[in-house]
Amino acid sequence: MFQVIALDAGSRTIEIQTFDGGIDEIDEESWSTLPLGLAEPPEDWTGPVDAVSVDDLEDSSEMSVKDLETPLQPVSAAGEAWENTKDPTEDDPEGEGVPVEKLALDNPVATVMLR
Repeated sequence: MFQVIALDAGSRTIEIQTFDGGIDEIDEESWSTLPLGLAEPPEDWTGPVDAVSVDDLEDSSEMSVKDLETPLQPVSAAGEAWENTKDPTEDDPEGEGVPVEKLALDNPVATVMLR
């Protein structure tokens, strides 16, 4: 058994995936000679999926039908950590036009260490 996963019109090939996850392609001419038929999906659909644990297969969501019927609420856009969200006038409370924080080079110890 396999599943068709893509059709490439340019190269005239059909890409398939087998149950164990293998990918292959069949040219259009060979495809037309295959004795194909439809099949039901396998009960264990995890064959082509890597590293699926039993816990991943269980439905552990705690959502109720009411939760599913409730419309989604908009999410407010949070500011990025690097964005300055303060009013620029807060940086200079006296209105003197100087930064509130001192530069590292204004510190005599830092100046000596950088020499």
